[in-house]
Amino acid sequence: MVDRPNFSYMIRKNPSLLFFLCFSPLLIPGFSLCSFTENHQVEYAIQTISVKPGAEFTEQYVPLLKGKRVGLVINQSSRIGNRYLIDSLFSLGIQISSIFAPEHGWRGDQDAGATINDSMDLRTGAVIKSLYGANKKPQSADLEKLDVIVFDIQDVGARFYTFISTLFYVMEACAENQKPLIVLDRPNPNGYFVDGPVLEDSLRSFVGIAPIPIVHGCTIAELANMFKGEKWTNGADSLILTLIRCGHYTHDTFYELPIKPSPNLPTVRSVLLYPSLCLFEGTTCSVGRGTDFPFEVVGHPDFQKNCFSFVPEPNPGNKSPLYSGVQCFGYDFRNLSIERIRRLKKIQLGILLDFYKRFPDKDGFFGKSNFFDKLSGTGSLKYQIQLGWTESQIRASWKPGLKKYLKIRKKYLLYD
Repeated sequence: MVDRPNFSYMIRKNPSLLFFLCFSPLLIPGFSLCSFTENHQVEYAIQTISVKPGAEFTEQYVPLLKGKRVGLVINQSSRIGNRYLIDSLFSLGIQISSIFAPEHGWRGDQDAGATINDSMDLRTGAVIKSLYGANKKPQSADLEKLDVIVFDIQDVGARFYTFISTLFYVMEACAENQKPLIVLDRPNPNGYFVDGPVLEDSLRSFVGIAPIPIVHGCTIAELANMFKGEKWTNGADSLILTLIRCGHYTHDTFYELPIKPSPNLPTVRSVLLYPSLCLFEGTTCSVGRGTDFPFEVVGHPDFQKNCFSFVPEPNPGNKSPLYSGVQCFGYDFRNLSIERIRRLKKIQLGILLDFYKRFPDKDGFFGKSNFFDKLSGTGSLKYQIQLGWTESQIRASWKPGLKKYLKIRKKYLLYD
C-alpha cells in the first residue's frame, strides 16, 4: 500500500496549495479532484445584476418591424422572459414570414452536426429554413420576399461555438441582398476575459470563421459590429446594421443563462468550462457527450484506470456519442466552484497538457484529422504539445496575436 499525503494538514500549512491542486488535476496518482473539492471548496462572492437582453427592449425595434415581412434567425434561447420571441412578436402583429434555424435546430434539440430539414411553423405559417448542413448561408431566394432580418441567439463566447459563424453568414447574405439586419444583443457568460490563439486564415472553417481568439470577449452584437467595421464580411459597407443593446450589463457581470444554449451545455459550469474542454473534441477523448454532465468531464477508455470514470450512452441531443457503452476514465470537474473558474480568467490549458502527458498512446491522441487545428485555430498548438512545451511557453506564442486583437476589439465594445 502506498501512503497518501495528509491533504488537510498540508492545506492548513499552505492554503495556496488548494488553488494549485484544483487547477492542476490529478498531478498525484489516485488523487480525485471531485472528492477533494467536495471537502475543501472555497467560495468567492459573485455580484449578480438584473441584466436585460436586447430582445426585452421591444420599443426600440418593434417599430422597425411594423408592416414588414420579417425573417427571424432564432433558436430556443430567443425569448423575452419565459416567452419565445416569435410568439411575442406575433402577438404584437408582426408578420413573421421566415424562420432561419442554426445548428441544433430552432428548438435547440438536435445533435451537433445533425442535418436539419426545412419545415413550417404551424402557428405563424412561417417557413423554417435550415442554416446548418449544405446551406449555412441564407440564399437569395430565401431573402427575396423579406423586408428585414432579426438575429437573436445566445452565444457563449467561444470562437468554435457555431452560432457566431451563422451570424457572419447572415450578415453577408443581408449585405448581398440589400436587407437590413437587426441584432438583439445578449450577455456573454464568458465575456469577462480574452484568451487563446487568434485564428490563422488557412484554418478558417465553420468552427472558426474570423480572426479572433478562442475566447473573444465580445457579445453577439459587438461581434457583428466588429465583423462589419473590420470588413471581414463580404459587402460590409453596404450592410444596414442595427444593434439593440443589453441593459445593466458589463463584461464582468455574472450572467446565468436562463435556458441552456445548446443540448450539451446544460449548466453554468459546462458553459464556463466549454472554452477549455472543447479542444478535447479535436482529440480521441470524450468530453462527456452522452452523459448528464457534458463538458464537465473528460475521459478515454485507455486512460489511467484508477481515475474517475463514466459511460456515455445515447440520449436526447447525443444519439451516437463517442465511446457509447464503453467505460471512459479521466477527470471530473463537477465540483469546481463557479467563482473559482471565473477568477482565473483564462483557458485551462493545463488540463489538456496534463491529460496528454498521462495518455498512453501519444501518437493516437489527436487522431488522423486536422479538427484539433481547426478548433485551436492554429497549426502550432498540436506540435507545441507534442514537443513538450510548457503552458507559459505556449501562452507566450499567443501574445502578439492577442495584443493586436485587443486593439481591434476595443473599437467595437458596447459595454464597459
